[in-house]
Amino acid sequence: MSTDTEERPATGSRPPSTIRYALILGGLTAFGPLSIDMYLPALPTMSGDLRASSSTLQLTLTAFFIGLALGQLVIGPLSDAFGRRRPLLIGITIYAAASVLCALSPSAELLIAARGLQAIGASAGMVVARATVRDLFGGTAMTRFFSMLMLVTGLAPILAPIAGGQVLNWTSWRGVFLVLTGFGAVLLLVVTIALPEPLPPERRTPARLGAATRTYLALLRDRAFLGYALASGLVLAGLFAYIAGSSFVLQDVYGLSPQQYSLVFGANGIGIVLLGQVNGRIVGRFPERVLLRTGLLVGAGSALAMVLGLSLGLGLVALLPPLFLIISSIGLTMPNITSLALADHPQTAGSASALLGVLQFVLGGVASPLVGLGGTSSALPMATIMASFGLLALLVYALLTRRRAAEALPATA
Repeated sequence: MSTDTEERPATGSRPPSTIRYALILGGLTAFGPLSIDMYLPALPTMSGDLRASSSTLQLTLTAFFIGLALGQLVIGPLSDAFGRRRPLLIGITIYAAASVLCALSPSAELLIAARGLQAIGASAGMVVARATVRDLFGGTAMTRFFSMLMLVTGLAPILAPIAGGQVLNWTSWRGVFLVLTGFGAVLLLVVTIALPEPLPPERRTPARLGAATRTYLALLRDRAFLGYALASGLVLAGLFAYIAGSSFVLQDVYGLSPQQYSLVFGANGIGIVLLGQVNGRIVGRFPERVLLRTGLLVGAGSALAMVLGLSLGLGLVALLPPLFLIISSIGLTMPNITSLALADHPQTAGSASALLGVLQFVLGGVASPLVGLGGTSSALPMATIMASFGLLALLVYALLTRRRAAEALPATA
């Protein structure tokens, strides 16, 4: 990782308002959590309304994850070639239009297709937000800023299901997608007015298919980048398994109302925010890799405890506390792993951000249907899948750090 503690923006001066950047970039990264989480309380109702099974409706999540992956692959190189703003504005426009299509969908099949299109638009916000942070910062300052973003993006999973539950009090699930349309329209206006271009022309790369392909291949050959990207994808796969299964588990298995489910979901989001802010305060005193390893251990250990408790029939007592620790640990894991993954790629930050997101959401797309195949009559399938991904993330990170230590031996001998 780069040793600089802070990089200045491409314009040669510090950002005029770190808080402003955090709010705007946090809003862009919130596209994914809002679009995933806000309609979750309505999934059981949608099953009857659209005459579709729970596993079919969980494909709306899978389609969204696949759309995010494909969209990022395209938008990453485009943002390196044409700057961050132009692809971003086009993406937000696509998102708003697709959200309207979601609200009007008469069948589960059309809703799945509209969700894929919605995700392609949302992917622009997520790619550009990460790349912009890399444009503006480096070193510990970058990790601190990613931790600050957790304060903003962590509010999305807190507020989204709560807002979704409240929207369902006076309208149907279609109203949830109209609210998302409004969010896209507001963010389009804010970006147009308040987000300057962070990537000057002299730092851009040509928009050629061959060049983009070579960049992606070089990133895939970078063992450090690939290791961090795979570990982050496995962590988020566990999160997506929770997202896909939690509404059915907590409402159908344990009898929580949509509002109670929203409160549980929001409490877990608070944990992400708190640990994200703790990470930002201590990252200068502890290396990113130490904090990352701690987060991975907490997540995997808590998931194993959850599986054991549910196997013993302990019910919500075995489910809710470990869930809180698993989800909270993401606030410690993701800022450090994102910073470490992007640190050595300042000239191709858009492509690196895109590939990082692709691996995350491809693995997330795999996790969602696995939960559906496990059934919705017990919490154990969801817990087992979450534990499996947590252990795999820890294993990938352990292999990565062991290889890095071995490669460093000759230099220190």
